[in-house]
Amino acid sequence: MELINKKVILASKSPRRQELLRLMGIDFRIVLKDVDESYPENLTPEEIAVYIAEKKARAFDESVDDEVVLTADTIVNVDGKILGKPETVEQAAEMLRILSGKVHRVVTGVCLLYKHKYNLFHDVSEVFFRKLTEEEINFYVHKYQPLDKAGAYGIQEWIGLIGIERINGSYTNVVGLPTEKLYQQLKRLG
Repeated sequence: MELINKKVILASKSPRRQELLRLMGIDFRIVLKDVDESYPENLTPEEIAVYIAEKKARAFDESVDDEVVLTADTIVNVDGKILGKPETVEQAAEMLRILSGKVHRVVTGVCLLYKHKYNLFHDVSEVFFRKLTEEEINFYVHKYQPLDKAGAYGIQEWIGLIGIERINGSYTNVVGLPTEKLYQQLKRLG
């Protein structure tokens, strides 16, 4: 017996989101579409994450009807700045320097597209990083893959294990998908 019996399309190449869905026991397949992830400048971090998640889902609206399309976007917000995915190892190191010794917010916007209706929600977690040394930052950006992660880090990786003092909010939200909220929203779909 499955608690979530809808067919789900995950529109994400994130191995972390895929693993979270597997751990939730959700049957899904992956379909990727290229979407421009730009957004209006006047949006709050929460609005940005939801806006991009909805934009990703709109690419599927004409082609899907009886499956749930799950899209998400995670951003890191610190000192009024949005940190997306770094493009170079140098950018990744700079992002970690910015996060070092500070509290930042991780915002994940989620869109569930089902029968041409958009179910939008988000979650916010606060992450407390201790002061990182240059040696730790360089070790991480060269040994791991920070380029596919918002804010240049994965909480489940070495840098998270040695650098994060605590979080307020959902751990899985920081990984990239607020699973408790997602589960509740999936159960509500008609």
